[in-house]
Amino acid sequence: MIIEQLIFTIIAFALFVYIFFEMIQKNDTNYICILVIQAIGIALNFISVISKKELGIMLMIIKYISSILLPITIISIEKRGTPLIQVSNVIKAKIYMKAGNNKKAKEQLINLVTKYPENYAGHKMLAEIYELEGGMRKAIDEYVQAIDINKKDYNSYYKVAELLNNLNKTDESIEMLSSLLNKKPDYYEATILLGDVLISKEMYKEAANVYHEALKYNPISFELNYNLGIVYTMLNDFQNAKICYEKASDINSLAYNSKYSLAEIALIYQELEEAEKYFMQSLEDEELSADSYYELSKISMIKNDKEKAIQYANIAIDIDSSKIAPKIKKDPIFIPVIAKISIPFNTEQENKTSKMEPKEIKAKQHLEEMFEITRNLSYDDLKLLNKEKTGKIKKNIGEQELNQKEIE
Repeated sequence: MIIEQLIFTIIAFALFVYIFFEMIQKNDTNYICILVIQAIGIALNFISVISKKELGIMLMIIKYISSILLPITIISIEKRGTPLIQVSNVIKAKIYMKAGNNKKAKEQLINLVTKYPENYAGHKMLAEIYELEGGMRKAIDEYVQAIDINKKDYNSYYKVAELLNNLNKTDESIEMLSSLLNKKPDYYEATILLGDVLISKEMYKEAANVYHEALKYNPISFELNYNLGIVYTMLNDFQNAKICYEKASDINSLAYNSKYSLAEIALIYQELEEAEKYFMQSLEDEELSADSYYELSKISMIKNDKEKAIQYANIAIDIDSSKIAPKIKKDPIFIPVIAKISIPFNTEQENKTSKMEPKEIKAKQHLEEMFEITRNLSYDDLKLLNKEKTGKIKKNIGEQELNQKEIE
């Protein structure tokens, strides 16, 4: 016991003196806390010597951790080039953030990055705080600083692109996301965001290329297949859109938007039974139910089943009269049965919040409009039309690939 206490005293005292001189040399008050903790361990050992009694197991653990392990850990960290102030400020900032005091956390981090501009953790945490507070430009600046220090910080790349997009700087966002995907092509969130930005700018061919590349790494992604279906829809390539929507529907059978899109494509090609099947499935979605009943009513009119058409139309109006009633009044297909459809006198538009994303709404409207355009075309006309459009798309893609090879 005496030998153990003697060895402990020598080592603990030597470490205490070392930490003390580090504090003096660096003029850093953060060391005071470490010295106090070391003193506690030394005091416990002194009490044991004076009382000539062994400490309990818990006190022994505290003694060695506070006086030996803690200072050795601090010295080891500093030998790797990370001063105590950096570790201390980051820990304090995390504690303040947990307590919800972002102001104090920012103070710690600003002091840290001011004194040590190359501190990665400080810039990253400061960026996260600015982002939480809505200071997007400041957040971007700090994320960029973090990237400069750590080139493999792909999450900060993504954050910068996301914030640029939120600031409507879509071109810069596209450039940042493209750079990120060149470095890390399997970054799923970056692919989704880049695809969304390209779709918002109506750059559908570019979006298709992005999704095709991403599917190499995640072929069973519902979102990638569904979004690719939207892109092909906007390109009027309904055959490929159908393939994508079918894959998306197989992956997630409860995704009724893809079923609704499949129904509309079937309508465009006058495949009434298939369209009816998918519209019946999309009735399960509350937001799509009124439109689905309306489309089923039109199918019934095409089939000359007027009673069923009236029934479906009335159900659609009951669900959403402000949307469906004007459509029925406008569509000449309902003229033979309009008198038997219960159209309310007041059909003012109601402001309803849609769960669908803008790209989904746009694709849905495009399919509905295309059906109206193609409703009077023959099946052979439709096949020829699709063949011509698909040929043009493939020709354009081929020209792009040829130009790219020439550039390389």
